[in-house]
Amino acid sequence: MSARHVHLGCLFVGLALATVLPSRAAAQDAASPPVRTITLDQAVQLAFAHNQTLRSQRLGIQASKADEITAGLKPNPTIGVVTEDLPILHPHGFSSLDYMNDHAVVTPSLSYLFERGGKREKRLTVAQDTTLMTSQNVFDAERQIRFNVDQAYVSVLLAKSSLEFAQQSLSDFDQVVTLNQQRMQAGDISQADYLKITIQKLQFEQDVSSAQVSLEQSRAALRQLLGYESVTDDYQVSGDLAHLPHPLSLDALKQEALADRPDYLAARTNLKVAQDTHALELANRARDVTGELEYQHNQDVSGFGFGVTIDLPIHDRNQGNIAHAAIGIQQAQATEAAARNAVLTDVVSAYAALQTNDHVASLYESGYLQQARDSLDISRYAYSRGATDLLDLLDAERTYQQTELAYRQVLAAYMTSAAQINFVVGKQVIP
Repeated sequence: MSARHVHLGCLFVGLALATVLPSRAAAQDAASPPVRTITLDQAVQLAFAHNQTLRSQRLGIQASKADEITAGLKPNPTIGVVTEDLPILHPHGFSSLDYMNDHAVVTPSLSYLFERGGKREKRLTVAQDTTLMTSQNVFDAERQIRFNVDQAYVSVLLAKSSLEFAQQSLSDFDQVVTLNQQRMQAGDISQADYLKITIQKLQFEQDVSSAQVSLEQSRAALRQLLGYESVTDDYQVSGDLAHLPHPLSLDALKQEALADRPDYLAARTNLKVAQDTHALELANRARDVTGELEYQHNQDVSGFGFGVTIDLPIHDRNQGNIAHAAIGIQQAQATEAAARNAVLTDVVSAYAALQTNDHVASLYESGYLQQARDSLDISRYAYSRGATDLLDLLDAERTYQQTELAYRQVLAAYMTSAAQINFVVGKQVIP
């Protein structure tokens, strides 16, 4: 697909967003009830619908489209009437048709400004470029919002998973406490050892409380992005932390980012705006011509005449504006080059982060998770048979907890890295 087709596609989609999405968002605000369970796609759509800054930017597309109308307008013709030799000092002369016919001079005229140098076409081109750049900036704002929602959504999934694990760990340790209570009653362990175990339960309960707070805070942060009234107070997110490898090519990601990332496309369009503005200023050097057609009644003689007026370009030949526009091209070229370098750097960094998190998650899944679980099971069994002491059991419990929580954090980092790939490329290359 050519760059022109991409630009036109962005423009048409942007205009559709500007006209359709605001009205849909307003209708949703008025009619849609709060949502209780949301998916990631629903979260993104809610954020798009309730973000006021994004709404304002979408309206900017319509305003820019209105500027296109102004840029394409032709000059209005001018009608004028000049009357001479009226009998001001002899008011009774107005009552005499003969005086008006024989002595007054009446000159009606019609004039029109003929623009030269293709000014109108070049103005319209600059206005259309500006509309395109405005729509690309809207897409870039959506890109940023989507990534923010992705990050917040993954944070909620991590908090939810951590809470579930903390609750499960507390439940498992409750069984250990119950078992040792039976051992104490049977005389297998002392009351002091039993009390040491029950005290350790406090840590598990604190872990549950901390996980609950973290979940509420992450849900609140996501709700702020979605719109406070768009979801219920007890809303939930669907989905789980997951490690789903995606085969990606760094070179392909770079090419896709340069073709689709809206902030880079906006920088390229800005360069085109600068070039077209320079062409417009060059066209403004051409002197416009005013043509005039007159009819004159002078005493008993009536006749037609015409005139032509043109500005002589002796001093002002639009030199300053041309020079300013030329500098604008250089600035836009530097901005476009910087944007291109930023895109490539972002892609390389995001790809490296994804590969690293993928590798670390694979290490956990290759056996370390199972080894931590097996170690805990062995320690619990050995302790229940009196083959090991309490410190060994508690050490195995801590190791298992740390391993499981670290694995969940790695999963969250991997999912965030996948979302960052979509962010830096400018489209959903990873579903």
